[in-house]
Amino acid sequence: MRMEATGGKAVILGISETGEKIPAAAGRISTQPGTATEIFEKSQDGEKNSNLIVKVTQSGHNSTIEHTVYHLAFENVSVFAEQFLIEFRLASFTVKSRRYVDFSHSGYYIPDSLPPEACGYFTETMESLFQTYTALTELGMAKEDARFVLPYCLYSNFFCTANAREFLHILRAMLYGRGAAFPELKELGLQLLQQARELTPGILSEFESRCEGREDPAFPLFPKSESGAPDDAIALLGATPNAAGLIACTALLEEGYSDTDAFTLAQNSAYRKDILHYLFTSPRPRALEAACFTYRVSGISLSCLTHFARHRMQSIQIPCLTYANRSRHVTPVFPSDKAEMLYENAFRQANELYQALKETGATENTLVYTLLSGNTIDIVTTMNARELALFFRLRCCNRAQWEIRAHADEMLRLGRQNQPELFRFFGPSCFMSSCPEGRMSCGRQTEMREKYSKL
Repeated sequence: MRMEATGGKAVILGISETGEKIPAAAGRISTQPGTATEIFEKSQDGEKNSNLIVKVTQSGHNSTIEHTVYHLAFENVSVFAEQFLIEFRLASFTVKSRRYVDFSHSGYYIPDSLPPEACGYFTETMESLFQTYTALTELGMAKEDARFVLPYCLYSNFFCTANAREFLHILRAMLYGRGAAFPELKELGLQLLQQARELTPGILSEFESRCEGREDPAFPLFPKSESGAPDDAIALLGATPNAAGLIACTALLEEGYSDTDAFTLAQNSAYRKDILHYLFTSPRPRALEAACFTYRVSGISLSCLTHFARHRMQSIQIPCLTYANRSRHVTPVFPSDKAEMLYENAFRQANELYQALKETGATENTLVYTLLSGNTIDIVTTMNARELALFFRLRCCNRAQWEIRAHADEMLRLGRQNQPELFRFFGPSCFMSSCPEGRMSCGRQTEMREKYSKL
C-alpha cells in the first residue's frame, strides 16, 4: 500500500488572548507610576505596543516578551524534525506515541534534496519498511518494538507551546542555526515566521536583521580515533562530591540555620538520613537541586532518545543525528524466527539504501532520513538530584518502555555505587512512595520494593 508523501505544516493555532499587550505593559511597569492593572489598561494601542516592544527588546530586555505564548501544531512533519524541536527544553510538547498508535499508514517525508534518479529506490525502500512494520505487528510483536524499523522520515504529529522568547530561539535555530542546513526545518521555520509576524508584529520586528551574522560557529577540529563504541554502555562521568552532605547543609540553611550549625549538623549521618527522607517526601525538595550528576549513555535507540529528551530540567548533549551509528541497532525479544528475520532484513535494507544514495552524491543531511528508529546514538546528560528523582520514578517503573527502564536501572546502580547514601532513596514511584498508576498498576509493588532495595 503506497502512502503519498506531502509537505508538512507548522501552524500557530493561537496565542495568548492578550497578544502583545502584556509584554508592552511589562516594558512600561518599571518606569511608570500606577498599579499593574492600571498600566495594562493603558497598554491597549497595538501600534504603540509594537513600537515599545521593539525599543525594549533592542535594549536587551527580552524577558518582557515571555508573557506572550504561542500554541503550535506540527502536522505530518518527519520524526527527524520532531527530534530537532523537542530538544528545546523551555517549550512544552505532546507527541503522538509510537508505543501505542499504529503507524502503518502514517506516510513519510521525501527530501527535496534527493537526487532525481534515487527517488524511486528511496520510495521503494520506505514502502518495504512500512510493510515490515505491519508484518511484525501481525506476527505478535508489540508496537513499541516494531517501531524500531520505522524510518526517520516517518510522519509525526505533535503540539508545542512556547513563550515568545523561546519561540524566537526556535525560529533562529531553524532559519539561521543548525536547523538551517535541513530544507524541511527551514521551510517549517518560514511558515511559522510568516504567521507569527501577522499575529505579533512587535515581537517579530527586525527578526532577520537581528539574526544575520549570528550563524552557529563551526566546532574546532581535533584528531579522532577509530575505536568505536565505548566499553561500558553507561558511565557516571561526574558527580557532586559528598552530595548527601551538601544537600543536607543546603536544606538546613533554607530553614534558617547558621552556616556553622548547618555544616556541623550535616556531618551527622543520622541527621543527614532524616533530612534526606524529609526532602524525598516534601512537595518542595529544592535542596536536592544542589547536587548534580553527569552520565554518558551509549547505544540508545533513536526511539529511546525521545524518552530522555522529554525531561525538561536537564542539560542534555545530543549529537546531530547525522552522527548516529548505522552499524548498531537495538534488538528486542522476537515472537518468532520469522519476525527476527524480517527485523534484521529491515536494517540491511536501510543500510543498502544509505550506501546507494551516498554513491549518487546525496549529503548526510539528506541521508539522515534513511535512519531507522532502532539505530543508536550516544548522549551525555546532566541532571540534579531532584530531576533524577523524577527520572527514576518514571523510568524504573514497570510501565516504562523496556529499553529506557534498563538504562535507568543501570544509571541507578552506578549512582548507588558512587554515593549510596543519597541514591538509596531513588527508585520507581512504588519504591519511593506509592504507585500512582491506579488500575494500570502492575500490581507487583512488594516485588518492586524488594528489587530496588537490593539493586
